[in-house]
Amino acid sequence: MSFKNHVNVVVVGSGAGGGVVAKELSILGYSVVLFEKGKWIGYNNKSNDELSDQRNQVLGANFGPNINKNPRSVIDEHGNETIFNSLQGYGNIAECVGSGTVSYGAMAWRFMEEDFKMKSKYGHVEGSTLEDWPISYHDLEPFYEKAEWEIGVSGDDSKNPFASDRKKPYPMPAFEINKEGKILEKAAKRLGWNPFPVPMFRNSIPYKERTPCMRNSICVGNACPVGAKNGTQNTVIPQAIDTGNCELRTECIVSEIVLDDKSKVKGVKYFDSSKRQFFQSSDIVVLSASANETARLLLNSKSKFFPNGVGNNNDWVGRNLQSHAYTGAVGLFDYEILDFDGPGANIAISNFSHNNNNVVGGGILHNEFNRLPYQFSQIRPPGADMWGAKHKDFQKKNFKRLSRVNGPIQEMPNYHSRLKVSEKYKDFWGIPIIQFSGKRHFLDHEHCKFLSIKAELLLKEAGAIQTWQKIGGKGQGRGQHQAGTARMGNDKKTSVTNKYGQIHDVDNLFIADGSLIPNNAGFNPSLTIMALGFWVGNYIGSNFKHLLKHQA
Repeated sequence: MSFKNHVNVVVVGSGAGGGVVAKELSILGYSVVLFEKGKWIGYNNKSNDELSDQRNQVLGANFGPNINKNPRSVIDEHGNETIFNSLQGYGNIAECVGSGTVSYGAMAWRFMEEDFKMKSKYGHVEGSTLEDWPISYHDLEPFYEKAEWEIGVSGDDSKNPFASDRKKPYPMPAFEINKEGKILEKAAKRLGWNPFPVPMFRNSIPYKERTPCMRNSICVGNACPVGAKNGTQNTVIPQAIDTGNCELRTECIVSEIVLDDKSKVKGVKYFDSSKRQFFQSSDIVVLSASANETARLLLNSKSKFFPNGVGNNNDWVGRNLQSHAYTGAVGLFDYEILDFDGPGANIAISNFSHNNNNVVGGGILHNEFNRLPYQFSQIRPPGADMWGAKHKDFQKKNFKRLSRVNGPIQEMPNYHSRLKVSEKYKDFWGIPIIQFSGKRHFLDHEHCKFLSIKAELLLKEAGAIQTWQKIGGKGQGRGQHQAGTARMGNDKKTSVTNKYGQIHDVDNLFIADGSLIPNNAGFNPSLTIMALGFWVGNYIGSNFKHLLKHQA
């Protein structure tokens, strides 16, 4: 095994959390190695090709993963383990510098105050591990603000009476509402609801020497052709590298966290692009590889102190796996309601995020991102032909006449929705793979029914001539927006880290990604993960300054 120079901090994963932490610490003078299993990828590498669009999981994902090198498995209800042969259900995230922030839809939601104190607000939910966060919205609010201004967010909360308090407005104005959005906005107001613009990690005006959005109609699942969609790859990571204190190592697979004989982390083992194994020593390790891969790395890092994986003596690593069950409705209009002014989704309704009768939490509703013809071919009224002449006629006639109103429901975390590492299968590098098991809480589907009814009501009010619901919430929560597998908490028996993302009993090992999130709220979590990156980075930067005196 080869060895490289010692550094203060190793960060595993360059996405929403990891890119932020790397920047925060390198700016302060810490020496940082940032590991990424993908490479630099932009629009020139992956243009808007529908046949490799990340949204079309049947056809593949624009930015990885390579499931042949990194397969995953699932345990069915009979206890049988099966390898995924496609990305359907795989629970993938992008593999590139910036990870999902390169290709995401780029909604920039703050969680609400209620989302941080769900158990206090709703009480015990049978069959769920619902808990309050160990921090409040007000603790995280300055870091939400920092993320909005450093990464770049456009929006306007003035029309959203349900928004939690903020000290500063968004740095950029909201985008103009498109044709579909204006029709839905008027309908929502007639229903007594409160529509408002979707906050976006997109430049509505020139921002920090980056160009404004060109309103590309199909940028979701793809890189931005002009760099106006803001992620860690074009904001904080270049800043980190420019300090001279951060080394980005791409196409590297971190396989194990290594502890010393005092239960302290002393570095990580990793493979480079040539499958050579190295050891990188460091004072601190921060895991930001996603809720799936961070939990996997913890479980695969066994020692005499943690025979079941680092931080897992209480058997909570990998449990409480959540994503987002998307739910809503579709409306067919007798005229062209879509103008394909990108990115499509730009009007939202938060009336049903909380305080709904017999619903624990709720979710946001918004019009959807523009879809390409292949994706549209999967959207049909119940009973419609999915093949043949009628199918093609529907495709030609109605491509611009369908409106979708969707949103993520707040899933109920539960102990049995989990991932482990397989005892049978290993990946290309010889590392035990992720094994999924369990399913969503039964309330998720019931809550999805509630939100879909509201979505259909809006489309009918808007004048749709035919509507039908698309109800989610069944199966396992391993889709987009994975969270919860190494949750933060005050009780060591029911959490993996403390409120600063610090692993219980290992004071130099941290997490800064969706793994930390106790409950995933009814909003896309990207902004919250970035805020947590600033939160964790701030704590490390403030409490480990003695390391700066002993840099190699």
